[in-house]
Amino acid sequence: MNTGSDGPGEVVVASEGAADETPDGTGADGARDERGLGSKAPEFVKARRALHVSWQVGVFVVGLAVVAAGIVMLPLPGPGWVVIFGGMAIWATEFVWAQLVLRWTKRKVTEAAQRALDPAVRRRNIVLTSIGLVIVIALVSFYVWKFGVVMPWNIKDQ
Repeated sequence: MNTGSDGPGEVVVASEGAADETPDGTGADGARDERGLGSKAPEFVKARRALHVSWQVGVFVVGLAVVAAGIVMLPLPGPGWVVIFGGMAIWATEFVWAQLVLRWTKRKVTEAAQRALDPAVRRRNIVLTSIGLVIVIALVSFYVWKFGVVMPWNIKDQ
């Protein structure tokens, strides 16, 4: 509980939805928001350099394995992008660069979702999809009319 005391051992932490933060991540004074950046390792791990470095190596290896699995899932069945972002979240528990990349990604996804909900953009997307479908159907119909349905293998000759 924050009682307003400046006594030793007390830390004042701003909440995630701080009122003095602007949408671009800068505070009211224009300074970049660096709250929450850094290692989330337990204090006993941070206190010992060798243990902290091995902790970071372990987090990096686990995150790399998850990201690699996500990359493999991109062409194969599976939630590739979700797994890749999960690996980035694992890295973000320890590395500032991953935290910044994850913040940027979250901001861009939110902006894209807001743009997608715009009625004008939705109408444009529906019109373009309809035109694309008409073109594909016309091309497939022309091909079938001109060449018929020909299978790439010849079953009758076997």
